[in-house]
Amino acid sequence: MERIASDRRVSLAQQLVLDLSRQIAAGELPAGTKLPTEQAFTEARGVSRTVVREAMSRLQAEGLVETRRGIGTFVVDTPRPGDVLDNQPEKGTADDAVAICELRLSLEVDAAAIAAQRATPEQLQAIRAALDEANAVGPLHKDSGRIEFEFHLQIALCTGNSFFIDAMRHLGNTVMQGGQPALTEPQRARLVREREQVYAALLCKDADVARAAMRLHLTNALHRALSAAQAATG
Repeated sequence: MERIASDRRVSLAQQLVLDLSRQIAAGELPAGTKLPTEQAFTEARGVSRTVVREAMSRLQAEGLVETRRGIGTFVVDTPRPGDVLDNQPEKGTADDAVAICELRLSLEVDAAAIAAQRATPEQLQAIRAALDEANAVGPLHKDSGRIEFEFHLQIALCTGNSFFIDAMRHLGNTVMQGGQPALTEPQRARLVREREQVYAALLCKDADVARAAMRLHLTNALHRALSAAQAATG
């Protein structure tokens, strides 16, 4: 019974961490925002003070909040995805694109599997919105890079893991900035199917399928990057 109670407490704390992490990442809780008191959280969420303290400790360890003794807990200033992209001085080379795809394969595949297990209904709605926007624009759209990035970032946010999230934001400095490679209609249709397969796996909370779908999606992106690099070198 003690183990069950402990697991339930951890689960409740994890859910609170996920919810607050998402709100911070989305800008709903901007830097400097003072979080509610422990008492306010316990009344609003129906959880114990221990759960709230565990959640605050984890958020603080992840660098998302800081506690000022006698004053309260505040959201820390963290980079937003738009800031990352706007501060980028120049595009990477075709070889850089290949290297980035290789890195993303080692990062986002497992992130998708974790997201499938942890995504909340609200987070799935955010992914659906980002997916619809990505599917609606063509690769030559001036904001296609940012829009595609948002779809992948929303998936990373579902992990509730600040290291996954920070890594994705830093990748925003070099990935998908000048729009997407020119695609034929069959290639574009395949790209849309790949995204939909990732989303369907998240919706079904199937970690293995999410992992496989993201691997396929990024492997095809790697193949396109390799082709572009080869074309650039003649």
